[in-house]
Amino acid sequence: MIIYGVAILAFSYLTGQLCGEYLGEFLGVKANVGGVGFAMIILLLCKEWLQKRGWLDTEFERGVDFWNKMYIPVIIAMSASQNVKVAVSSGFLALIVGAVPVIAAFFTLPYLIKLSAKN
Repeated sequence: MIIYGVAILAFSYLTGQLCGEYLGEFLGVKANVGGVGFAMIILLLCKEWLQKRGWLDTEFERGVDFWNKMYIPVIIAMSASQNVKVAVSSGFLALIVGAVPVIAAFFTLPYLIKLSAKN
């Protein structure tokens, strides 16, 4: 049942956001730094921990897997849209800093695919 994964998703999201807020405060930035990333890592670690303990029955595991798959496109897309709004309003340098890694990944990905196909 899908509902079983909601509690773990909520826990990981709230804990990740809290970690991001604390990291931002520690770094002297008035923003959440990496909260979504922390939340994703916590969600994966919770799933692995429950799996090792044998607490995941079939329905529970399917629910957690469903939310694992939904978390990436929904939460990260929300985070990305916020970052784009901030970048556009911050100026030209922020747009360049955002575009360079995307372009680098665009050209690097075919090379990595060829390397993985050889192995």
